[in-house]
Amino acid sequence: MSVRELYVKGAHVWIPDREQVWRCAQLTQDYKNHLVTVTFEDGQTQEIKVKSDEELPPLRNPEILIGENDLTSLSYLHEPAVLYNLQVRFCNQNAIYTYCGIVLVAINPYEELPIYGPDTISAYRGHSMGDLDPHIFAVAEEAFTQMERDNRDQSIIVSGESGAGKTVSAKYAMRYFASVGGSDSETQIEKKILASNPIMEAIGNAKTTRNDNSSRFGKYIELDFTRSYSIMGANMRTYLLEKSRVVFQAPEERNYHIFYQLCSAASDKKYSHLRLGPPETFHYMNQGLQEDPTPPRRSRPGHQDNFHYLNQGSSPSIEGVDDGADFIETCKALSLLGISEATQNQMFRILAGILHLGNIVIQDNGGDASTIDKGDESLAIVAELLGISASELKMWLCHRKITSGREVFTKPVTLSEATFSRDALAKHIYAKLFDWIVKEINKCFAAPTKPFRFIGVLDIYGFETFEINSFEQFCINYANEKLQQQFNQHVFKLEQEEYVKEQIEWEFINFYDNQPCIDLIESKLGILDLLDEECRMPKGSDQSWVEKLYDKCKKWDHFSKPRLSNTSFLIAHFADKVGYECAGFLEKNRDTVSEEQINLLKSSQISLVHALFTEKAQVAPTKVKVLPTGPSPAHSSKQMRKSVGSQFRDSLNLLMLTLNSTTPHYVRCIKPNDDKMAFTFDPTRAIQQLRACGVLETVRISAAGYPSRWTYHEFFCRYRVLCTSRDIVRNDMRLTCEKIIANMITDEDKFKFGRTKIFFRAGQVAYMEKLRADRLSACGIMIQKNVRMYIHRNRFRRMRNSAIVIQKYARGMASRRLAHHMRQTAAAIKIQACVRGWVKRVQYRRLVYTITRLQAHARGCWARQKYQHMRRDRAAIVIQKNVRQWLTRRRYLRAMRGFVIVQGLVRCFLARRQLKKLKIEAKSIEHQKKLNKGLENKIISLQQKLTEMKNENSFISSYKEEITVLKTRVTDLKGVEKQLKASNNQVSELEARIAELTKELEMERGEKMDVLTQKERADKENRELIEKLNEENVRLTKELSDAQKEETKRESEEYLRRKFEAEKQQLILENTDEKSGYQRLLKEFNRLEQKNEHLEEELAKFKGGNAHKRTASNVSNLSGASDAPTELVHDDASEFSSFPGDDDWMSDIGYGSVRSRSSEMSDSNRNLDNIEWSSQKTGDTSEIKIQVPQKLQELEMENAKLKDDLNRLRKSIADSEPQNNRVQEFMRQFEALQDELERRREECIQLRTVLANRAHDLRSVTQTSYGKDVDIVNEDGELVLAYQTQKQVNRRQLEDELKKEKQRLHETETDYKGELERLRRDNERQQKLLAQNLCKSDATNSETLLQSEIMRLTSENLNLQGQVDNLTEQLKKYKRSLRAYAKKLKEAGGSSSKRSSAQGSPYGGDPTDMLDVNTTNEGEVLPIIRKKEREYMGMFEYDRREEMQIIRVLVYELKPRVAVTLLPGLPAYILFMCIRHTDHINDDEKVRSLLNNIVNGVKRVIKKRHEDLDSTVLWLSNVLRLLHNLKQYSGDKAFQAENTVKQNEQSLKNFDLSEYRQVLSDIAVWIYNGVIKLMEEKVQPLIVPSILEHEAIAGLSGNKPGGMRGRTGSVARELESPVEPQKALDLLLKEMTQFYRTLAMFGTDPELITQVFRQIFYFICAGSLNNLLLRKDMCHWSKGMQIRYNLSHLEQWTRDMRLHESGVTDTLAPIIQAAQLLQARKSDDDVHSICDMCDKLSVSQIIKILNLYTPADEFEDRVPISFIHKIQAKLQERAEGEQAQATLLMNTKFAFPVRFPFNPSSIHLEDIELPDALPLTMLKKV
Repeated sequence: MSVRELYVKGAHVWIPDREQVWRCAQLTQDYKNHLVTVTFEDGQTQEIKVKSDEELPPLRNPEILIGENDLTSLSYLHEPAVLYNLQVRFCNQNAIYTYCGIVLVAINPYEELPIYGPDTISAYRGHSMGDLDPHIFAVAEEAFTQMERDNRDQSIIVSGESGAGKTVSAKYAMRYFASVGGSDSETQIEKKILASNPIMEAIGNAKTTRNDNSSRFGKYIELDFTRSYSIMGANMRTYLLEKSRVVFQAPEERNYHIFYQLCSAASDKKYSHLRLGPPETFHYMNQGLQEDPTPPRRSRPGHQDNFHYLNQGSSPSIEGVDDGADFIETCKALSLLGISEATQNQMFRILAGILHLGNIVIQDNGGDASTIDKGDESLAIVAELLGISASELKMWLCHRKITSGREVFTKPVTLSEATFSRDALAKHIYAKLFDWIVKEINKCFAAPTKPFRFIGVLDIYGFETFEINSFEQFCINYANEKLQQQFNQHVFKLEQEEYVKEQIEWEFINFYDNQPCIDLIESKLGILDLLDEECRMPKGSDQSWVEKLYDKCKKWDHFSKPRLSNTSFLIAHFADKVGYECAGFLEKNRDTVSEEQINLLKSSQISLVHALFTEKAQVAPTKVKVLPTGPSPAHSSKQMRKSVGSQFRDSLNLLMLTLNSTTPHYVRCIKPNDDKMAFTFDPTRAIQQLRACGVLETVRISAAGYPSRWTYHEFFCRYRVLCTSRDIVRNDMRLTCEKIIANMITDEDKFKFGRTKIFFRAGQVAYMEKLRADRLSACGIMIQKNVRMYIHRNRFRRMRNSAIVIQKYARGMASRRLAHHMRQTAAAIKIQACVRGWVKRVQYRRLVYTITRLQAHARGCWARQKYQHMRRDRAAIVIQKNVRQWLTRRRYLRAMRGFVIVQGLVRCFLARRQLKKLKIEAKSIEHQKKLNKGLENKIISLQQKLTEMKNENSFISSYKEEITVLKTRVTDLKGVEKQLKASNNQVSELEARIAELTKELEMERGEKMDVLTQKERADKENRELIEKLNEENVRLTKELSDAQKEETKRESEEYLRRKFEAEKQQLILENTDEKSGYQRLLKEFNRLEQKNEHLEEELAKFKGGNAHKRTASNVSNLSGASDAPTELVHDDASEFSSFPGDDDWMSDIGYGSVRSRSSEMSDSNRNLDNIEWSSQKTGDTSEIKIQVPQKLQELEMENAKLKDDLNRLRKSIADSEPQNNRVQEFMRQFEALQDELERRREECIQLRTVLANRAHDLRSVTQTSYGKDVDIVNEDGELVLAYQTQKQVNRRQLEDELKKEKQRLHETETDYKGELERLRRDNERQQKLLAQNLCKSDATNSETLLQSEIMRLTSENLNLQGQVDNLTEQLKKYKRSLRAYAKKLKEAGGSSSKRSSAQGSPYGGDPTDMLDVNTTNEGEVLPIIRKKEREYMGMFEYDRREEMQIIRVLVYELKPRVAVTLLPGLPAYILFMCIRHTDHINDDEKVRSLLNNIVNGVKRVIKKRHEDLDSTVLWLSNVLRLLHNLKQYSGDKAFQAENTVKQNEQSLKNFDLSEYRQVLSDIAVWIYNGVIKLMEEKVQPLIVPSILEHEAIAGLSGNKPGGMRGRTGSVARELESPVEPQKALDLLLKEMTQFYRTLAMFGTDPELITQVFRQIFYFICAGSLNNLLLRKDMCHWSKGMQIRYNLSHLEQWTRDMRLHESGVTDTLAPIIQAAQLLQARKSDDDVHSICDMCDKLSVSQIIKILNLYTPADEFEDRVPISFIHKIQAKLQERAEGEQAQATLLMNTKFAFPVRFPFNPSSIHLEDIELPDALPLTMLKKV
C-alpha cells in the first residue's frame, strides 16, 4: 500500500491554520503532480503544492474512530488527530478524561460534574484500566491494584500549568485511596488526609491570572499502607514555595488565601487582639489607590486593603469564594489534625504580624541612612504580636553589623536596603511557619509502625513561560525537564516490554532525549553552578553572572543569547524555547536574612515564634542563608548553607530516586481556555500544553512503533468480511488472521504477529477500515442490486398483468359503449319524433292561446271604455242633483233665519209688558200670603227630604268602608295587573327564548345525528371505560374500606370481637353446665316415663287384654325424636337477630321442642326403627288416638319452610352486598354455626336412641316384674289422663311459640325486604351517578365516585354499628335468660360434681364418646368405659440444666442437610414450645435465659457460617418463624385474626415478649442483609458478562479498534479469570434458580423471597447500567439489542418462578430503558417519544448514553449535537425540583426497606413431634 492510494478524492486531511491550529478539508481530486486540491467545510477551495510525499497534509481518521477513549487507538497518530479527538470528547461528549497510552489527559471543565461520588468509586473498584471510560479513579485503581498484585510502591504524577486542575485531580485520587483503603482502626487516618487539603490550600494556594486556586508549591504525598492494604499513615514533602508572593503580587493576583481568610474574621472578638483594625491606624496604603484622583473610600475594619502585602494586586476577592466560610473550615481542619486552639492563636498572631510588618513605613534619613518614625503604630503591633522588642526591631530593620577583623561596626542601610530587609524577614517568617505546619501535619499522619507499601501522589507545577520569566520559572521548568526525562524513559520501557512479551521483532525507537538540557542546568560549570559561584562573590551581580553564562555555556546547543538583550538568556526546553531575565536571580538564590533579626525572633516571648527559629538548620526545609555578624568557627565561609538552587536540585534528585523506585502513573492536566469558561475549548492554548506536558511525545513514540493492537479473535470478528469461508480455520485464529492480512497488506513491515496480538503501524487500521467499508459497501450494492431487480421484476409483472386486465376491461367497456350508443341512437330518433310532435302541438296551442288572449284584451278594453263613459254620466247626474239641493237648502235657511229674528223681537216686547204687571202685583199683601203658604209646604217637604238624606247618608257611610276595602283591593289588583303585565312580558321573552331554543334545538338535532353516529363508536369505549371504572371503583372501594375500617372500625370491632369472644366462651361454659343439668332432667324424665309405661302394661295385664294396641307410652316413645329439646347455639344469638329474643324459649326446654327439621325426624325415626323391641307382644290394649304427632309434624314442616325462606333472604342479602366484608363475615359465621347446630342435633338424636334403648331395658324389667299383666299399673287410667293433659299443654304451648316465631320471622322478612329495597335504590343512585359522570373528566369522575363511595360506606358503617348495638343488647338478654335457666336447673337438682363430668367434651359431653352399648350373650346391655386419647397442651418441658444442650442441638449443630429433611421451621417451633412451658410455669429467669441463649446462639452461628448461604437462609427462615410464633401466640388481638380457638387458648399468659420480638426482628434484618450480600457477591462477577457482553450471535457487534488502554490491554486482566460471556447468562440464571430453591427449601416466606429477588434484580440493574454508562464500546445499536435480549431471559425466569406479578422485574426498568434508548431512532421527531420512554432514567444518564453512543459502522449516522441539546432541553422540564435527576450512576449500595409481613402458622403445636434426627430426649411433651 502506497501513500498515494490514501490521498484520493473524498479523503479528509488536516491543513495548518493560524487561528484554529488545524482545519479539516476534503480532497476534491486525487493527489498527483505534487498538487493537493482541497475544499474546506465553509466551501473555500485551496491548492497546496508539496515537494515530496513526506510533506503531504496529515490524513483524518475515519469517522468511526473519532471520539475514542484512547488516543493511541487512532489509526493516524499525529498532532491534529489528537487535538481534534480531545476537542470532540470535551465539547460534544462532555468527557474531560482521555487516555493517551499510559497517560490520562484531564481537561479542566470549569464546572462541577457529578462523576466523583461514592457510586463512581464503587463502579471503578475492581476494574482494570481500560475496562471503563477514562477517569482519575481508573488511574488510582490501577495503582492500588498493582500495589496489591506486584507488591511494589506506586506513584501518581499529576502535572500541568496553573489552572489546569492539578490540585483537584490529586485531591480526587487521594479521596479514592481513602475510600478503598479505609483503615479498620479508629484512627480515621483517611479523614485526616482529606482534612489536610483545606489547610494546604489556605497556606500554599493563591489567585493568579490563570487560576483562582493555584498551588504555589509542589508537594509529594506518600500514603502508607499496611500488609492488608489499608491506610495507616501518610507523609508530605513540599518543594519550592513561592515566598516572593508574600510581599509582592502582580495585578489581578492575590496573596495566599490564609491572609484573606484571617482578615474576614477581623470582626470576631476572638481575634480582636490581632489588631486588624480601621485603616486610619495604617500609614502605608495602596499605591494604586494613591494615584487615583478620587478620595479613597472609608475602608471596613479588617479589610485586606488595609495591608500593603495584600492590596498590591487590586483583586481582594474571588467570585464565588467565601473567605469567612473557608476560614472556619481551615480552623476545623487544624483542630481535626490535633493543633490546639492556643497553637492556632499563635499561628494567627504570626500571620497578622507579617501583615503589620508590611505596613511599617521606612523613611529616608538622608544620605545612605533610613529610619522608622517613633510613632509608627505598625511597628508596635508587630513587636506585640511576635513578642519581641520594638526598639530592637526598629534598630535592625534600619541598620546592619559589619565585622572587620575583631571589630564589629553598626552601619545604617539605605531605604531600598531596609525595605528589602523587611520583606526578606516577612518571607522568612512565612516560610518557617509553612514548614512548621507541614511538619505538624506529617506528625499527625505518622504511622505507628513501619509501612509495608506506599502510593505517592505528586502535585507539581507544569511547564511555565511568561513574558518575563525569573528564578521561579527557571526552577519549575528545570523540574519539568527531569520529570519529562523520567516519563520518556518509562514510556519507552513499556513499549519495548510489550514487544518482548509478544515476541515480535522490533527496532530501537528514537525519542527526544532532554539529558543535554538537564546537563546544561545542573552539570559542573552549568547554570546552577555558575549561579552559586556568583552568589559567593562579594560583589556578585546579576549582570556579571549572565555574562559568565554567555561565555561558559555557549558550547551547549540548548543555550543561546538573545540578539537584542544583554540581561537575558534563552534555554531550549523540551516544550519550547524560554527566555529568562537575570534580574533577581542572585537575591532569590541567596535568600538572605540578617542574623540579628533571626536572633531577635529567637528571643520572642511567643513559644511558637521561639520554636520556629531555634530548630536545627537541616530540619527546616526552608532554604535560607543567614549572614553571620561575627566570626564563628562553626559558620566559616566554607561551611555556608546551600543556596536555594542547590537545595532544590538535591530535593529534586531525591524525588526522582523515589519515583524511579516506584511504578509511575501519569496524569496530564490541560487548561482549555484562559477565560475559565465551562466546556469551551481553545485549540491554540490546548496545543501549547499538549506539546509541553509530553502527550504529543507519547503519541510520537507510539506512532514510531506499532500503536494499533488487536487480539486474533477481535481482529477476526472485525475483518471476517475481508476473507472467504475457505480461509477460515476455526481452530487456529492466527492462521486465519494471517490469510486475511496477506490479502490486504503486502508490506510486512506494516504489521507484526505477536504471541496473542497483531501489531500494526500507524495508518494501517484506517486502511483496513477503508477496505472493510468498501467490502461492506460492495456487499450492500450487491444486495441492493438484487433487491432492486426483484422489486422491479415484480413491478413489471404487476404492470403487465394490470395492463392485460385493463385492456380486457377497456375492450368490454368499448363494446358496451357501442351497444349503448346504438340504443341511444334509436332512442334519440324516437325521442326526436315525439319531441317534434310535441313542439308543433305546443306551437299551435301557444298560437291559439295568443289569439285568444288578444281577443280578450281587445274586448276588455272596449268594455272598460264603455264602463268609464257610463260612470262619467252617472257622476255628472249626481253632481247636478247635489248642487241643486244645496242651492234650495241655502235659500230655505236664509228665510228661516229671518223668521226667527222677527219672532224674537216680538216676544221680547210682550215679556217686558208682562214684567211690569207682575211688579205691580208683587207689591200687594195677598200676593205675599200666597207666597208664604207655598214656602211652608216647601219647608215641610225639605225636612222630609233631609230625614231621608240622613238615612241615605248613614247607608252610604256603611258603604264607604266597603269602598275603601274595595279600593285597597283595586290597588292590589292593579299591582297584580302590573305583575301580570310583567309576567306577560316575561312570558313573551320566554316565548322568544323558547323560539330561539327551538331553533338551537333544530340545529342541535343535526348535530345530534352526528353524535348518535359517534355514540355507537363511543359505546364500546364507554363500556370499556365503565369496566375500567368499575375495576378502579372496586379497587378504590377496597382501598377506601381498608383505609377507613383500619382507622374507624378496627378499635370498635376488635373491642366488640374480644368482648364477644369472651362472652361466647362464658356462654359456652354456662351452656355446658345447663346441658349437663338438662341431661340429668332428661334421664329422670325417661325414668318416670318408663315407670309410666310399666304401670300401663300392668294395667293392661290387670284388664286381661292380650291384643296389641298402641298405648300412650308407645306414642310418647315414637314422638321422642321430636320431643327432645333442640340445643341452642348461643354464638348465633350474638351475631344474628333472626333468632328468638324473648324469654318464652326457656319453657320449651322443660317440655321438649319441635324445632327440629323433618329430615331430623326421619333420621331419628330411622334410628328408632333399628331398635329391636324384644318385649313386644300382640295383644288387645286400649288404643289411645292422639293427633298431637300429626300436628307437630305439620308445624315442623311449616317451621322448616320458614327457615328455608329465612336462609334464602340471608343469601340474597349477602349476594346483594358482595363488597360488604362485614355482611360476608356474618354469613360465614352463621353458616358455620348452622353446621354446628346440625351436628349437635345429630348428637341429640343419637342420645335419644340410647335413651330409648334404656327405656326398652326398663320395660323388660317391668315385664319380668309383672309378667304379662303390665297394664295393671294403669288400671284406673290416671296415668293416661295425666299424660294426655301434659300433651295438650305441650301442644298449646308449641302452637303459641310457633305463632310468635312465625310473626317474628315475618317481621324479619319485612326488615330484609326493606333493606333490599334500600340497597336497590342505592345501586340505582350509584348507576345514575356513574352514567352522569361518564362524560366528565377522569379526575372529576374519580373524585365523585370516591365521594359517593365514602357516603355509602359511611351509611353502611352506621347501619352496622346499629346492628352491633342491637346484637349486644340481645346478647345481654340471652345471658340473663341463660342465667335464669341455670338457676332453674340448679333448683331442679343436680350436683356440681356431676355437672363437671359433662364438661370433658367441648359440647357438653357426648354419650357416644363415653359409652358403647354391647349385647351380651344373655341379652344384657351394659355400657363399656373407653379410655379417652390424651390431649397435649403444645409445649415441651425441660430442665434448666439441659438448656445449653437444647441450644447446641437446635442451633449450633443443626446442619442444613439435616434441616431440609425436617418440617420447615421445626427448630423455631420447638424453641417456642419450650418458651411456652416457661410461660406456663411463670419462670421469669428461665424464659430470660432461654431467649438470651437463643439470640446469642443464632448470632454465633451466623458469624461462624456467614459465608454459607444455606446456613444463613436456614436461620433467616427459623428466626422469622420464631418471630411469627411470638406474635401469633402473644395474646394481641391484632395477631389472632386467623387463629383457632385452641391456638388462642395457647397464647402466652404471663410474659410480654415484645422487646425480644424487636431483638429477633433486628437479627432477622441482619441475617437478611448477610443473605443479600452473599447473593450479590456471587452474582457480581456474572452481571457484566451476562447482561452486557453476552452475545447470542457471536461477532454481531464487531469490536472497533482498540489502543493501549483497550479492555485487553490492562495487565490486571491477564491475571484474572473472568467468566466467558457466552456461558455467563446460563450461569447467572443457574445461580438465581439455586437461590430460589434454597429459599423455598427452608420454608422462607413468599413475601420475603420477593423482597430478596427485588433487591438482587436492583443490584443487577445498577451494576449493568453503571458499567454501561462508563463504557463507550457498549453504546451502539446492536449492543442495545443484545442487552434487551439478555434481559428478556431474566424476565422469563421471573415468570417461570411466578415472581413477575410481585413487581420484581420493575427494578430492571432503568437498564431496559437504556437498551431501548440505544435501539431507538434518534431524529428530531423522536424527542418526545424518547423522553417519555426513558422515565426511569435520570437526565444525566440519558445525556451520557447519547454522548457515548457511537455507530458500530460508518453506515450509521452519529447522534447530532442538536438532537442531544433538544433532548436535554426537554428533559429539563421533567428535572425541575428533582434532585435525583442530577445523578449519573445508580447507587449499588441502595437497599430497599426490609419488611417481614406477619405470617401465622396453621400448624397446631400439640401435633408437633420430635424427630429421631434431633437428639432431644431431654424434652418432654406436655
